[in-house]
Amino acid sequence: MKMLLKFIKWLGILSLSGILIIAVALRFLNFSASEEEIREAFSSTSFSPDFKINTTTNREIFYVTVGDTSNQPVLFVHGSPGSWDNFLTLMANPDLLEDFYFISVDRPGFGKSGHGNPERSLAIQASLIAQILLKEKKPAILVGHSYGGPVVVRMGIDFPKLTDGIVIIAGSVDPELEKTKWYQIPVHYKALSWILPGFLYSTNEEILALKKELELMEPDWGFITQPVSVIQGGNDQLVPEGNADYAENMLTGVSKLSMVQVQEMNHFVPWTNPELIVQELYKIKEFNLDTSLTE
Repeated sequence: MKMLLKFIKWLGILSLSGILIIAVALRFLNFSASEEEIREAFSSTSFSPDFKINTTTNREIFYVTVGDTSNQPVLFVHGSPGSWDNFLTLMANPDLLEDFYFISVDRPGFGKSGHGNPERSLAIQASLIAQILLKEKKPAILVGHSYGGPVVVRMGIDFPKLTDGIVIIAGSVDPELEKTKWYQIPVHYKALSWILPGFLYSTNEEILALKKELELMEPDWGFITQPVSVIQGGNDQLVPEGNADYAENMLTGVSKLSMVQVQEMNHFVPWTNPELIVQELYKIKEFNLDTSLTE
């Protein structure tokens, strides 16, 4: 019995030590592109990115713009965790810069928008990001990946005049599919939250609140009338493909709906299948142009 208790004691010590080592290691990880990588990405274009901060009454939101301001604006909203440069491949594409003006944000709680200081409300996140479009004096096609999906949906509901269309990429939008994992609860409390680096703390906090936020948004989907594209992989291990089915059922008032479901595709569409995003951007752009010509 003594040997068993001793073994359990040492197992606990080793497990705790392992958690601490992982936590310390994560604090030194940087998932954002370096300045050198950013310069290299734009070296083949005739544009340089502009780094900007929009200050509201309660917090600063960092964002990046690139391209000709007379082109169709596109606003990128990353997932959880993530940063503005998750869409760097698209933003630095010289062919796309002939047709689009790109804006990409660090969402509240990530990157240079208050790292480790999360915002749990979808409505507040949508409002903070919408202020950028007001500052830029442009409506845009809203593109949201993963957690960014429900953020751009909320923007489309609350700010229709700033929304030219919506692209939901592997979006976590169905409240019934949001399941809280047991390990998310302990690190929510101050006694253990220090274990997580800032970006993971922000991720944990907003995901814990997401189910309720999606339930609050559920009655409002019918207010979306702009064209919408939904991109979803059948091999997505993070966001079940049922989210796309939910979006399709909820988007009853849109002017045009495009469903792009690829069975073998995973969650990381902006990196693995950016051409699908490009395809849907042009669909929405051309649809809006055709609509304006017939009015």
